[in-house]
Amino acid sequence: MPKGKQCTHAPEEALLKAGAALQRAIFNSANFSSIATDAKGVIQVFNVGAERMLGYTAAEVMNKITPADISDPQEVIARAKELSIELGTPITPGFEALVFKASRGIEDIYELTYFRKDGSRFPAVVSVTALRDAQDAIIGYLLIGTDNTARKVVEAEQKKLDQRLRDQQFYTRSLIESSIDALMTTDPSGIITDVNKQMEALTGCTRDELIGAPFKNYFTDPERAEAAIKLVLSEKKVSNYELTVRALDGTETVVSYNATTIYDRGRTLQGVFAAARDVTQSKQLEAALQQAKAMAETASSAKSDFLASMSHEIRTPMNAIVGIADLLAKTPLTPQQDKYVQIFRRAGDNLLNLINDILDLSKVEASQLDLEHTVFSLADVIEKVREMVAVRASEKGLALVCEVAPEVPADLVGDPTRLRQVLLNLLGNAIKFTESGQVALRVTPAPGTPTPGMLRFAIADTGIGIAGEKIGAVFEQFTQADSSTTRKYGGSGLGLTISKRLVELMGGQISVDSAVGKGSEFSFTVPFAVWQGAARRAAVAVDAGPGPALPALDILLVEDSQDNRTITLAYLQHTPYRIEVAENGAVAFEKFTAGRYHLVLMDRQMPVMDGLAATRKIREWEADNQRAPTPIVAVTASALMGDREKCLAAGCTAFLTKPIKQSVLLDAIRDHSSAHSDAIVVRMDPLLADLVPEFLQHRREDVLTMRAALEGGDFATVGRLGHGMRGSGGGFGFQAITDIGMALEMAAGDCDRAASQQWLGELSSFLDRVEVT
Repeated sequence: MPKGKQCTHAPEEALLKAGAALQRAIFNSANFSSIATDAKGVIQVFNVGAERMLGYTAAEVMNKITPADISDPQEVIARAKELSIELGTPITPGFEALVFKASRGIEDIYELTYFRKDGSRFPAVVSVTALRDAQDAIIGYLLIGTDNTARKVVEAEQKKLDQRLRDQQFYTRSLIESSIDALMTTDPSGIITDVNKQMEALTGCTRDELIGAPFKNYFTDPERAEAAIKLVLSEKKVSNYELTVRALDGTETVVSYNATTIYDRGRTLQGVFAAARDVTQSKQLEAALQQAKAMAETASSAKSDFLASMSHEIRTPMNAIVGIADLLAKTPLTPQQDKYVQIFRRAGDNLLNLINDILDLSKVEASQLDLEHTVFSLADVIEKVREMVAVRASEKGLALVCEVAPEVPADLVGDPTRLRQVLLNLLGNAIKFTESGQVALRVTPAPGTPTPGMLRFAIADTGIGIAGEKIGAVFEQFTQADSSTTRKYGGSGLGLTISKRLVELMGGQISVDSAVGKGSEFSFTVPFAVWQGAARRAAVAVDAGPGPALPALDILLVEDSQDNRTITLAYLQHTPYRIEVAENGAVAFEKFTAGRYHLVLMDRQMPVMDGLAATRKIREWEADNQRAPTPIVAVTASALMGDREKCLAAGCTAFLTKPIKQSVLLDAIRDHSSAHSDAIVVRMDPLLADLVPEFLQHRREDVLTMRAALEGGDFATVGRLGHGMRGSGGGFGFQAITDIGMALEMAAGDCDRAASQQWLGELSSFLDRVEVT
């Protein structure tokens, strides 16, 4: 064969070989199905991939079926309809529908579901190409398919994810829209990126109008609003930042602005999420509460003023009643007169107790009643209580029993006055409601507690008892178990109420166990501190027994009431005291500056100049003239919370409340007067003999410390040391040190240098003059 001939056929042979190789590769490929048909659709080629995907062998389908026979017939019908509409020509469901586009030379790729031999289905993507001969006549079709199952799974998952995302967006939006607050988001520069309907309602703008607008534009103070955004960005959040929104129609709404920064998954700052809550109503409520509080304070002040006025107005004539009764009792009387005077005295005492009860109740309700914390003997308290109720019990023929368990500590720290008041109320009630039998007071350690100072006081009687349905009401004010108008037993119904309040104020609890006709037992537990040392209030009055005669004192009595002057002068009639009278504070000041007095008895409420103003003027005059402070004892009918402190702060040395018994007045004069000898004699319990010198020495050191502190303006040290003396002075028998300590504490609390120095001089003078025997 010539060389030229060989060159002509070589490319053709190469192409034929390449084509054969391509056909073998396609036929043997397992990754996709290749199905070739004749012009009528009968399968002529069924490659390895088709066998793998469909489960048929080539021999089972070749020259026997068409691809339509292994396709979902409903999908084939649906395809025929769609193509008929699309191409505008009727297309018969079947193989024609699968190859119609390809037969018209149109590229055709579609999704179709194939049936496997075992009946299972799988989605396939089919690409159809028409096979043509050299004259361009169709001789068959090639359908190349790929298994679309994996993509369908991915698409299904994606569809689920998309739906979940839409659901989440809907849920989030629902949350945002259901909020009662106006919500918004901004970018870091303060441009609004989203809002809820509450924000639209608040501003009067639509969502489209708000998005993209500066946040600050919708507030009465744009600079403050912009500062809020900057504060959030710097602090990460802001709470209760008050702003005022201004709507399009001019309506202004005060809102509480709360915001925080927001970030994407990469923790990149996206902006600010903010909530604005309308606080208009809460502002109105707050204003209403403030107004109500102001009204309540005004009412409380009016009540206090009324009580103070009534206390003064009632105590002033009561001073005359009690005083005259005491004076009459000491004069020669016939038996009948003595009987009348005793009735007179008891009536006065009962009325005074009622007044004190009302004032105490008012103080407790207003949280104005302070408790003492002083050392006292429980036995002394019990004995004094027993003495005070013994006469009433004896008159009714009742046995009075007082028992203290051996393990009860003898010396306690607490408020003996309030304890005595509770015991007197409960014992008085027990005696009142008992006609025969006995009334018993028993003191034991409280059961079930390891604290030695937790004591149980039980007052039991054999009286009329209380019905079960009435027990719950006995502690209510102005209430008694028998509330009928013809009740046999009188009383205000305040004793148990005050007792309950006082017990609770002391940190305890009170209860009652009773049965009609069998008697009652009122019991209460109160925690006391146990005094570990031997020192307690043990000062013995100098004139309690044989002792030195009373010194001749010059006393200035400042009192505007003629009756009270008469009683005071009668009280002091048989003493060596020389009394001069001033009708008001102005006259008292004139007399004081013109003479020399060892003591001043100062009424508080007087015309022209009251006692406090007079006391302040006297103290100023003493300081200006370098005179040592003269003892001034306040004698007042004012007995409300703070009255004692006001008197001491004004410069008074001591405080007495009207009505005043003769013994109390004499004791006060003795304790606080500056006699000619300048000596203050105090007789102590022998148990304190070794402790008192050290105590007094420490107080002298305190004087030096406080003087140095005042020079440096250190009022805290003065107040602290004054507070210590206030708590310890009375415990060692020096009431004057307690009173001066209280005055120093108050003066230091007011940063009053002059008053502090004055009271330091008083303390120093007392320490220099005190003599212990």
